[in-house]
Amino acid sequence: MSNPNKDVIDVLNDLIEYSKDGQKGFEKSAEDVKSPQLKAFLQARGAGCADAARELQAEVLHLGGKPEDSTSLTGDLHRAWIDLKTTFTSNDDEAVLNETERGQDYALKAYREAREKLTKLNVPAAQNSLVLVDKQLQGAQKNHDEVKALRDRVRAENH
Repeated sequence: MSNPNKDVIDVLNDLIEYSKDGQKGFEKSAEDVKSPQLKAFLQARGAGCADAARELQAEVLHLGGKPEDSTSLTGDLHRAWIDLKTTFTSNDDEAVLNETERGQDYALKAYREAREKLTKLNVPAAQNSLVLVDKQLQGAQKNHDEVKALRDRVRAENH
């Protein structure tokens, strides 16, 4: 017997991957920056992404699905790119924040697309999940804006 919530679960599982990508990306960026304040900020954002993934996993379980528990191939490739790039820039804080912001651009796009898909599904499970996705979209936007502001501040200090 198939789960009537399968389409909603698929959308949420995609977001779990992006949340886990965000967690790993922020953790990787925290390792690469020199500034203790940036390191603490990035570690906190990584923990926030882990919390978001757990919330999404709980929703998938609630809907009778099996929650995703891994990162995406795209996220893995982006982190490998960050490793390569920071090797050549000597872990320059601005370069790390540039890549972190780019990762947040992907997260925002994923959340906006998920929101659109859930809206189009127009089933009760999608409506309930939409509340969670909207809340997390606001968090992703906040992460993006804060990373961008920090990057701009570091850039101004360096130039």
